Amino acid sequence: MSQNTSPQSNLTKMIGLDLLGVGRFHTILLICIFFSAICVVLATHNTRQMAVKRENLLLEKDILDGEWRNLILEESALAEHSRVQSRSVDELNMERPAPDKEVIIKLR
Repeated sequence: MSQNTSPQSNLTKMIGLDLLGVGRFHTILLICIFFSAICVVLATHNTRQMAVKRENLLLEKDILDGEWRNLILEESALAEHSRVQSRSVDELNMERPAPDKEVIIKLR
C-alpha cells in the first residue's frame, strides 16, 4: 500500500473541502469577520493619526497666537505718538510750524 499524499496534506485537503462544501455559510461569516476586524483597525489608526495632527495644529495655533500678540504690542509701541514725534525731531530735524505759517485749506 503506497500512498501518494502525506497524511498532513490529506487532512488539509479534507478541511478545505469541508469548509467549501458543508460549512460554506460559516466560511463566508469568517471572511466577513476578518474583513470587519481589519476595517476597525484601519479606522482606529486613522482616528489616532487625525487626533495627533489636531494636537499639533492646536500647538502651532497657540505659538502663532503668541507671536501675533507680540507683533501687535510691537506695532503699538512703534506707532506711539511721542515716539514718532521724538524721532521726527531728532532724526529728520522737523519742527512744528509757527501759527502764522500755518495754512488752512477749506474743501467744498
